[in-house]
Amino acid sequence: MTEDARFEDGREAPLNLGAFDAEDLDVVSSLVQDAVFTLQDMAWRPAERRLALLINRFRWEDGARARHGAERVRSLLVIDNVEGVSSQGLDRDDRDVILSVLSVGFEPDTSEDVSGYVTLTLAGDGALRARIEALEVTLRDVTRPYRAPSGKAPDHDT
Repeated sequence: MTEDARFEDGREAPLNLGAFDAEDLDVVSSLVQDAVFTLQDMAWRPAERRLALLINRFRWEDGARARHGAERVRSLLVIDNVEGVSSQGLDRDDRDVILSVLSVGFEPDTSEDVSGYVTLTLAGDGALRARIEALEVTLRDVTRPYRAPSGKAPDHDT
């Protein structure tokens, strides 16, 4: 990114963002907080060195929520340059369980290294961890927004 993304920049346009450093990834993390997906919506392609998730993302950047209500949008969250993927606290046989993203973070191997780990922390003590050669994460909306089934924004005060 050449400049910091702001929530106001989202407006009604679909998002298409790339993260190439930890600061960029913090922006992506804030936009995918409370996104939900199932294991069926996840694809690990070792030959392509890519981990892709089709998520139902809450539109935190939407400034018109008071006008039309809470919305979600289907988005692709893609991690490239992946050397391996591991998980914790997930039942890989339960492909229909709904997983909720709390955050996406980057842990470099060393203080000056671009290689390391991208970790998706999930509600319920679950996590996905991708070992990467270089940080490259993209977030792209792929559908039109739709009204959130609950009709409400996620609430972290309860």
